[in-house]
Amino acid sequence: MNRIRVMRPGFLTTVQDLGRFGHAHQGVSVSGAADALALRAGNLLVGNAENAAGLEMTLVGGAFAFESDAVVALTGSDFGAGLPLWQAVEIQAGSVIRCGASQSGARCYLAVRGGIDVPLVLGSASTHVLTGLGGRALQAGDELGVGEGAVRRARTAAVVPPELSHGTLRVTAGPQAEWFPEDWYGASYQVTEESNRMGLRLHGPAIPSPSGHMLTEGAPLGAMQIPPDGQPIILLVEHQTTGGYPKPANVISADLSRVGQLRPRDTVRFERVSIDHALDLLRAQEQWLYELI
Repeated sequence: MNRIRVMRPGFLTTVQDLGRFGHAHQGVSVSGAADALALRAGNLLVGNAENAAGLEMTLVGGAFAFESDAVVALTGSDFGAGLPLWQAVEIQAGSVIRCGASQSGARCYLAVRGGIDVPLVLGSASTHVLTGLGGRALQAGDELGVGEGAVRRARTAAVVPPELSHGTLRVTAGPQAEWFPEDWYGASYQVTEESNRMGLRLHGPAIPSPSGHMLTEGAPLGAMQIPPDGQPIILLVEHQTTGGYPKPANVISADLSRVGQLRPRDTVRFERVSIDHALDLLRAQEQWLYELI
């Protein structure tokens, strides 16, 4: 089996696929890539199935030595690796891919033809960082196997990534939307340092949260929760599966990649859209992915 040696892990590098589904009733969130669009695209570029495991680097990337020839693709944010983004590239045995600090968003993905071969836990290769389910963050000296799961030829031509809604997250009404005034739409919120793969904590104009208690209910990916202090929390891929904070809005599926790329001190606003418009935006994004096959 071909192998990759971790020479330098970076700030937080983990193995991720699209997550483990069907276990929310056991309190296990899906996890998976924080920017699923970038991972899916990288896999399609190198000829893998969309769900193949790749490497997710956060804020500062690592250095990875390849013992054999490989086809790789870097997608997501620019981590200054010296390789073109959003393009499959052939590298030779002995090559080292060196990534540095992010020059744009929060996360960069390294897809390798054949996929990263690690044991599956509950049907997924994803690392759930907060619980350690499925593994841990990579460390210097770790070795990763490369699988043989390619399903089609690699796409060597560069692609232009889909345009994301920079600075604005589009949302649909949440289950408790009627509990809140709508004057918070358009206000600016800053991502705080306390954010992680579980959720993004924002700071800005407080959104008045109704007094009293509500029953705990399911908490979906992208939900905006409002705790008593009025500072919003956007649930990310390692979110809790239930919660008792009211939810005035939910980030649309087509903008979840944008959430996964937000860094501390980034500023965002919110725009409410209809379900129909949200579906149109998702269809357009999926059509872009389909064209990579």
